[in-house]
Amino acid sequence: MSSVLITGANRGIGLEFCRQLSGRGASVVAVCRHTSPELEQLDVRVETGIDITDAAAGEELRGRLGDLSLDLLIHNAGLLEADSLESVEADSLRRQFEVNAVAPLLLTRSLLPLLHEGSKLVLITSRMGSIADNGSGGYYGYRMSKTALCMAGKSLAIDLAPRGIAVAILHPGMVSTRMTGFTSSGISPRTSVEGLLQRIDALTPASSGRFLHANGEELPW
Repeated sequence: MSSVLITGANRGIGLEFCRQLSGRGASVVAVCRHTSPELEQLDVRVETGIDITDAAAGEELRGRLGDLSLDLLIHNAGLLEADSLESVEADSLRRQFEVNAVAPLLLTRSLLPLLHEGSKLVLITSRMGSIADNGSGGYYGYRMSKTALCMAGKSLAIDLAPRGIAVAILHPGMVSTRMTGFTSSGISPRTSVEGLLQRIDALTPASSGRFLHANGEELPW
């Protein structure tokens, strides 16, 4: 994995991906709307000003990258807006679908010319997108959009198989980040990414399209 692109790279899990992969010696392209002091301290290439929900974002990023060949593409950017049956709003649903499901699919299509046989595509989803695992309800926008991302990942695994590109659909665990309110019950981004990288390292065409926890557990759809 000598050349890697990561979205949502300025903080949390994305930042930790940048830290650990650059530490391995990979050439990392960190994509975000706004950079951060922590990201700027890393030895990575930062592509800022990219709003993945913008219809032109994919082609703009493709133009910036030129003929760069990518061994690994990680869609990490995500949005969680807590809601309930009483509070859910259409605009919130749309925002979460745009960030969590639509953007990763369309960005993959735009960057497909940079991928090659043996490349790996990773979608950071959530077990909250599992229909069978839903025992608490609520979080309509997040759950629905992550379910959609899982479906996109499964279809991508099928459609990209003839090109020799494997797809991982991964749940990072309950991680203590700004998205989760720095929950005290969560694991650290470092621990999460260590597990995620184990799953990515083990990814092969034969295991493409599986829905896995960072700890290796196979999750129900």
